[in-house]
Amino acid sequence: MSLSKQTPFLRTADVDHPWFVVDLKDVVLGRAAVQVANILRGKDKPNYTPNADTGGFVVIINAAQVALTGKKMDKKLYRHHTNFIGGLKTFTAKDYIARNSAEAVRRAVWGMLPKGALGRRLITKLKVYPGGTHPHEAQNPVALSL
Repeated sequence: MSLSKQTPFLRTADVDHPWFVVDLKDVVLGRAAVQVANILRGKDKPNYTPNADTGGFVVIINAAQVALTGKKMDKKLYRHHTNFIGGLKTFTAKDYIARNSAEAVRRAVWGMLPKGALGRRLITKLKVYPGGTHPHEAQNPVALSL
């Protein structure tokens, strides 16, 4: 077998990490989370390596205006336990997005990333803002339409 036909495995240091900005105004949350997770992992690149951080940074704006399909705004539940007896807190999606839309989007993307050390490193490259402005203009992010 020729050595030229072997698949090259990249290291994180050998890859450039571009910045993207995504506007979630009236975009379905789950569909956007899939595409953002693929960009964070680097699956949109031809040199994707499963065990390395080959993806880019993603800045999400207008997270407060994200959409859910069907009756999920009223029926989808977000749960959190305070670790005290009887400390289960439950919120509907409408209440949770109104209270903390950035965390709702972050949780949706986190559910589509690998769990473990690589996934924890990838989620730090996600920046979510409920409004239409962000402080990452110096990185020259490329606008990405979903």
